[in-house]
Amino acid sequence: MCGRLSQYRGIHDFVETLSMPQAWRNNVGEQPLGHYNVAPTTQVAVLRVDDAGPRADLVRWGWRPHWATDRAAPINARVEKVAHGVFFRAIWPHRAITPVDGWYEWVDEGRPKKQPYYIHRCDGRPALCAAIGQFAGNDHDGFVIITADAQGGLVDVHDRRPVVLSSDLAVEWVAASLPSEHAEQLLLNLSEPAEAFVWHRVGTAVGNIRNQGLELIKPIP
Repeated sequence: MCGRLSQYRGIHDFVETLSMPQAWRNNVGEQPLGHYNVAPTTQVAVLRVDDAGPRADLVRWGWRPHWATDRAAPINARVEKVAHGVFFRAIWPHRAITPVDGWYEWVDEGRPKKQPYYIHRCDGRPALCAAIGQFAGNDHDGFVIITADAQGGLVDVHDRRPVVLSSDLAVEWVAASLPSEHAEQLLLNLSEPAEAFVWHRVGTAVGNIRNQGLELIKPIP
């Protein structure tokens, strides 16, 4: 997954996808987010559950443990290792959903510049990406999106993909009562298949993070 996504709908649209009956604490705002070109290290809307119930927050995309000062903060975690590796051990229990309208990948098609593609769900609903993070309310907070090997036609676009969950499984994923081993198996075996997504070429303007707007996700010939 190439580290660029879109979150242009409002937080209420994302929350509605989860179909959770509890009242949500909205720390994101009431207006549509309007973010068509979201890069790492920026604030991203994240849905999670704490002791007081469901909440929506803006959290920095990227995280590393305090002792890992020799590298940049990763933005993704591999599903094959995340539950058992040392690097993400501290945040593995702190599960969240990063709802996205879609994400971008760049493909080498033999031209001087790689061709960007936009990927989104076939049904037009938000993609509920499994995530983990630190949510302590301080400067060290951050999150990573969990990724897996690409499947089906998605392999032609990129060899990795975010682990996207159905709404029912997303609710299960963020539940505090879900045992760690069950959470791992959910990610490994029950994510949405490649057939749930479509993708198309978009303009190279998305390569510049200063560019925003609906035109970034529109198909080009």
